[in-house]
Amino acid sequence: MATSLSPSATKPTEPPAPSPAAPVRRMSTSRRREARYFYLFISPWIVGFLAFMLGPMIASVYYSLTDWDTFTPPTFVGIDNYVRLFTDDPIFWKALGNTFYYAAISVPLGLVLGLWLAHLLNKQVRARKLFRTLIYLPTLVPLVATAMIFQMVLAPDGPLNGLLGWFGIDGPAWLLDPDWVKPALIVLSAWGAGGATVLLLATMKGIPNEFYEAAEIDGAGSARQFWSITFPQVTPIIFFNLIMGLIGAFQIFSQVYILTSGGPNNASQMVVPLLFNEAFSYYRMGYASAISWVLFVIILLFTLVAFRTSRRWVFYETEMR
Repeated sequence: MATSLSPSATKPTEPPAPSPAAPVRRMSTSRRREARYFYLFISPWIVGFLAFMLGPMIASVYYSLTDWDTFTPPTFVGIDNYVRLFTDDPIFWKALGNTFYYAAISVPLGLVLGLWLAHLLNKQVRARKLFRTLIYLPTLVPLVATAMIFQMVLAPDGPLNGLLGWFGIDGPAWLLDPDWVKPALIVLSAWGAGGATVLLLATMKGIPNEFYEAAEIDGAGSARQFWSITFPQVTPIIFFNLIMGLIGAFQIFSQVYILTSGGPNNASQMVVPLLFNEAFSYYRMGYASAISWVLFVIILLFTLVAFRTSRRWVFYETEMR
């Protein structure tokens, strides 16, 4: 049996009428003036970044593929600088190993020392403001002056060996002994733990006291309170100090250049002082550029690994897991 369809059912569906175009929101006069001020004030940084950082970085990529002594035009040599770096330069591998050694000990040492000092200064002790000032004060001293002071402290007949002598210990010739020169540089790195301490202390001061009061009611001791309340709250600052410490450790230069110049027998030679010597002592700019890019990739890899693993141990209050 045939069925009849209503006119409305047989009528083809009409396409929906186009919605009216959204009105273009025009910036007010004050917003446009604010935007002009923004670009005006940020322009020196942008110009400086392009002229003194991004431009030289791009140029160094090209120079790393050349043989250039800065006096004659560069000669394109392809990847010869990188091949020589990895296959025919034992000093580079020596410097790279020294740099890894220094970073592997100095960075964790700085983190632990900063956390320990911040925890002590967070307690109600007498003259704590004086102690905070004394701990932060070394970070204000120029690094060159600090290195000169440690040159006297670490001398064979210096104050440190004199102190060890009181306990019957015959101290080594720190900066002259290949086995002790890197530990001496690590001791010097601990001198600047005050910067990390101040950041951690400021974070500890912001932890609500209610957390600790509730923990005390539950019977938690001081150690339990530290690991369950204080440490998770300061992990973002520890992560920041870790990243900055890694970058600084791989770029160590002034201490080595002033105290040892890479000696004795390249025992304290690091990657950046080696790069500096190749560029400005031997005028091998192409080879130095290749070293700089290898170092850049190494730092980038370690930074990415740190960011990749941060979700497992860094706690942010605003994150829900």
